[in-house]
Amino acid sequence: MTLETPLDHAHAAMEAAPEDDRARLRFYDRLAEAELFLMLAREAEGDQAEPELFDLGDARFVLVFDTEERLSRFASRSVPYAALSGRSIVGMLTGQGIGIALNPEVAPSSILLPTEAVDWLADTVGQGPSTAEARPEEFRAPSALPEALLEAIDAKLHTTTGLARRGYLAEVVYDTGARGHLIGFTGTVPGAEPALAQAIQEALVFSGLEAAALDVVFLRDSDPVTAQLARVGLRFDLPEPDVPQSLERAAPGSNPEKPPILR
Repeated sequence: MTLETPLDHAHAAMEAAPEDDRARLRFYDRLAEAELFLMLAREAEGDQAEPELFDLGDARFVLVFDTEERLSRFASRSVPYAALSGRSIVGMLTGQGIGIALNPEVAPSSILLPTEAVDWLADTVGQGPSTAEARPEEFRAPSALPEALLEAIDAKLHTTTGLARRGYLAEVVYDTGARGHLIGFTGTVPGAEPALAQAIQEALVFSGLEAAALDVVFLRDSDPVTAQLARVGLRFDLPEPDVPQSLERAAPGSNPEKPPILR
């Protein structure tokens, strides 16, 4: 089987370096971000969805695929499904003693994720950022940041389409004397602040760095701090949303605000 999808490539990297924690974390990061297709036992009714379960010994697994074509190839027939993000699926499965069978028999990324892995991933992506107050006194060019963290931030921000225009990463000195690093977002869509803060939190977690911390602020273009960050900071341009060509009926579970309830 040839590598085709981001999950295929992340899985291959993980398999090639079984002792590399960062490769394993990158795979789980891709899994959480990916749009996945959860096979259902029957058509969803309203917000109720019953997944197809696969029993293997004492373990139970839901059947999940990262493309519709792979789901169809596995089922060899038309089957109902729900299109959900990986984070939504693990969030609904956590604590239920159910694992994930990802792309079984139809892709190089075929893998069985036991319930312990599902619970760990749900807990990891469920960790929210903490809040604190301090006044920045000076901004400097970012220094001594691991390449793994910069790559994780860049990859994570590529999943935040349309939430903000750009971010600036810089070293910061606070009025308390504390030093650290900060990323300031401009052009943030109202209400998108928690999602962006969560994205940075996950970039830190999935970079594999112990005790890493990065402050997040949201700024107006006219804010004097924005100009200071633009002068010394590392700039990240966030992807812009595509203009929708047409309106189509959404697949069950495709609205992240109203995921189906698994029965």
